[in-house]
Amino acid sequence: MKVDIEPGSGFCFGVENAVKIAEEALKGGNQVYCLGEIVHNEVEVARLKDMGLVTITHEQFAELHDTRVLVRAHGEPPSTYAAAQKNNITIIEATCPIVHSIQEKITNVRALAEQSDGQIVIFGKEGHAEVIGLLGAAGDRGILVTGKHDTGKIDFTRPVWLFSQTTRSKTEYELVAEII
Repeated sequence: MKVDIEPGSGFCFGVENAVKIAEEALKGGNQVYCLGEIVHNEVEVARLKDMGLVTITHEQFAELHDTRVLVRAHGEPPSTYAAAQKNNITIIEATCPIVHSIQEKITNVRALAEQSDGQIVIFGKEGHAEVIGLLGAAGDRGILVTGKHDTGKIDFTRPVWLFSQTTRSKTEYELVAEII
């Protein structure tokens, strides 16, 4: 049998980066928690668990104090960082640079959206960790649209800023943008 592996397949660079950051943080046997699974790959999650990475939920995170928590490539909303500061939790930042850039752009337009009674539309998958972070950055101006069938949530008489989850279809994004 011959197995061909498509060039470029595997983890995206954001996940590769997060895994490297986790490995470095775990050196020397230091306790490190990860807020959610670091990657959607059970073999890699098990490998990092064997190294000492402990995957936790947001509920468990809320109970932690005086420890270190890795923020995976998907990123987190501002409320996570505020809780970490309150509970003396050191954040090990592994947010994908592209996701981080989108979060910053959303944060930057939020004041404009507030001044103009505008809307920050996030095109993404409901409940996805990255989308939760993007909506957190948008605050009360954020509206989730999962596809063209959701565009009725948007008030087209008000200004709209459109952003997308990094892993969504470009074609579907363009369709939503065209409708807007």
